[in-house]
Formats: sequence, C-alpha cells, structure tokens
Amino acid sequence: MQTVFAFWLVSTLFVVTPGADWAYAMSAGIRHRSVAPAVGGLLSGHLLVVGLVAAGLGALLAAHPWALTTLTVAGCAYLVWLGVGTIARPAVPTLGSAADASPGGAGVSRQVLKGAGISGLNPKVFLLFVALLPQFTDAASAWPVAGQIGALGAVHLVSCAAVYASVGLAARRVLSARPTAARFVSRLSGAAMVAIGVVLLVERIAAG
Repeated sequence: MQTVFAFWLVSTLFVVTPGADWAYAMSAGIRHRSVAPAVGGLLSGHLLVVGLVAAGLGALLAAHPWALTTLTVAGCAYLVWLGVGTIARPAVPTLGSAADASPGGAGVSRQVLKGAGISGLNPKVFLLFVALLPQFTDAASAWPVAGQIGALGAVHLVSCAAVYASVGLAARRVLSARPTAARFVSRLSGAAMVAIGVVLLVERIAAG
C-alpha cells in the first residue's frame, strides 16, 4: 500500500500539471454538450499505454532508443497538428453541435478517437510510464510485474478521470456565456499543444 500511495502522489502531480490532455478537455467542455466522450478517449489512450508497458514495450523502447525517438517524433507531430487546427478553428460555447446529435454517434466517436490519440500518442505519457512505472514494481512480489503495472495503471486512470472531467466541466461552466473568452482560451490551449510538441521534440533530439 505504501508503494501504491507513493505512485498515486507522483501520478497525481503529473495529471494536475496542465498539458495537451488538459487542453483537449477544456476544448471539449466549451464545444460539446458532454465531456464524457472526450474524457473517455483520453482515458483509453492512457489505458493503452499502460497495457503496452505491462506487455513489455517499455523495456523494448528502453533497449532501442531509435524506437522511442520515432514514437516521440510521431507524437509531437500529432500534437502540433492538433494545436494548429485548434488555433485556426477555436472552440466556441454550444448547446450541442450537429455532430453530437447525429444518430450514428459519429461526433461522439470522433471525440473518443481524438482523445485516445492525444493521450496515447503523447510522448510525455509514454516517457512517464516507460521511466516511472517500472520503478514502483517488485520482481520478488507474489504478484507478477505485469499485474503490478496494471494495478498502478488503474490508480492512475482514476486520477485522470477526476481531473480531466473537472477541467472540462469547469471550462464549460466558466466560459459557456463568454464566447470571446472561450475563443481566447481555446486558441491558448492550441498554442500549448504546439509548444508541448515542439519542446518535447527538441528535448528528445537533444537527448540523442
């Protein structure tokens, strides 16, 4: 339990630090009727990363730096692309877009897939789990390492769900009647995505 609590503290510090996930949650809160699809997508991306690390991808990436560099470049490019799109088309308050109301749920599916891409391809998430999760496991434990990683990942997902939902709902409540402020915050979120992508890419290149 001490190990789980220590990981929860570190994980929470990571989650409450504003980043691309925050930017997307805020945008969803402003643009859509519900933040649930966006938050669900973000959680799916984190869950995918936890699963890959539990399956041994973390050790593989650590042993092959070029693979981690390739993944980082792809993730950074995706963040920059999303950020530029958000700056060009900022979110505005709405009671529900046509996409949200579509009977086939296409709008909801897009929100989920976009959220999964943002968190699942976020180099910061991969670097965190590759470097952090294994340090909180014990090879001598009765639990297999993969099971330990899965349990710690579940703790992380609970924190993510609480924080991202709160951020999205707060953005909706505060900015729903302020379209000018909503556009500004949305463009600021897009700029944050671009900055995060560029900074992580530069750091990875500098690390070699």
